[in-house]
Amino acid sequence: MTAASPGRAQRRTIAGGAIGTLMEYFDYYLYGLAAAAVFPHVFFSGDSPLVAQLASFGSFAVGFLFRPLGGIVFGAIGDRMGRKVTLLVTVIGMGLSTAAIGLIPSDASIGILAPILLVSMRMLQGLFVGGEMGGAATMVVEHAPAGRRGLFGAFLISGAGIANVLSAGMMAGLGAGPESFFMTWGWRLPFVFSLVLSIVAILLRRQLHESAEFQESQERARRAAGPRRSPLLEVCRHPRNTILGILIGLPQSIAGYVVLTYGLAYMVSGGIPAQVGFIGTMLVGLLQIVVAPAYGALSDRVGRRRVYIAGCLGFALLVWPAFLLYGTEQPGLIWLGMIVGFVIPGVAMQATLSTMLTEMFDVEQRTTGVNIGYQLSNTLGGGLAPLIATALVGWASGQIWPVIVYVAAVCLIGAIATACASFRADTVDAPRLHEEVAA
Repeated sequence: MTAASPGRAQRRTIAGGAIGTLMEYFDYYLYGLAAAAVFPHVFFSGDSPLVAQLASFGSFAVGFLFRPLGGIVFGAIGDRMGRKVTLLVTVIGMGLSTAAIGLIPSDASIGILAPILLVSMRMLQGLFVGGEMGGAATMVVEHAPAGRRGLFGAFLISGAGIANVLSAGMMAGLGAGPESFFMTWGWRLPFVFSLVLSIVAILLRRQLHESAEFQESQERARRAAGPRRSPLLEVCRHPRNTILGILIGLPQSIAGYVVLTYGLAYMVSGGIPAQVGFIGTMLVGLLQIVVAPAYGALSDRVGRRRVYIAGCLGFALLVWPAFLLYGTEQPGLIWLGMIVGFVIPGVAMQATLSTMLTEMFDVEQRTTGVNIGYQLSNTLGGGLAPLIATALVGWASGQIWPVIVYVAAVCLIGAIATACASFRADTVDAPRLHEEVAA
């Protein structure tokens, strides 16, 4: 059976979901780039280079600590009041907190208050981002035609690719001017630009409608006798799904933050201009826009499990060649390393994860379940990845092999968890999870 082409409403839903994912990744990639190349000098300038870098990546990790809380809070709102409410609140919060980061004076101006404000805004950023992916993924996948949910879910990662292009492109363009301007004012402009993205997201998301599947579940709840069950308690009643979702997400969560975020710090510490990394990240984003839907469509044909496990194994094998290419100090080879290390394996995982997670939970607690799996894996994996990589390389006196071992271990965990998981069939007559998944 040939799947129907997406209609106008479905295209609007994809756009509304993808703009939030764009904002999520724009905010986080932008912060990651700044944490690697700017914040050690602006907010932690009194420390030694290694300590300043660790402190900068520590502030990066703080945002991830608040993502699970945001996932729980906004997941419950999305499952009770609707996905649309969550998606509107999160983009407003993301835009305001990210713009505020760009307005914080340096530690040379206000002393210790500068890093305190930075960490505070990072906490708020993490809180609002925590509710974004679950609502966006659930909204988009629930509107997808049967047999094309992988493709629809992957369009969210195309939004992440656009975010890569925007964040890295703006940093590269502004960094091409005088260094004094960039370190004083230039780096701040992309953060303030987040307000523009927030306004666009609000305009798009105001037109969204809840899926028929969600509306039917709400109607069933209204007809049912007794109090409604908490989505969080319902998710906790099936700990197997939740635990597997967290473990599955670990490899994809560290891919970009090891290869791109820590990779940039690794290059800069070796004397390579940050501009090279900014341009490479922009190229990665351009490829991500088109590669993600291709992986999503492939998962509709051969199964999401196969695509994701292949991505895990590919990342474990390709991360070392990527860092070897970084060591050549040749821009063209460095950019090839970023493509080899992230676009080939990392995008394969990212493009399939959100759809896989939605297929592990029933509609009544789906936003909460997706948020918990996605955000906890990102907190335990991606949020700590640059900090762990920096500490490992410092411990090994500049050698990269401990990072390779770390990546391989995380990929093995993710591959095993994916092999053990069960997913709801992507067919018209399978609106509910298989009984063995809920067991």
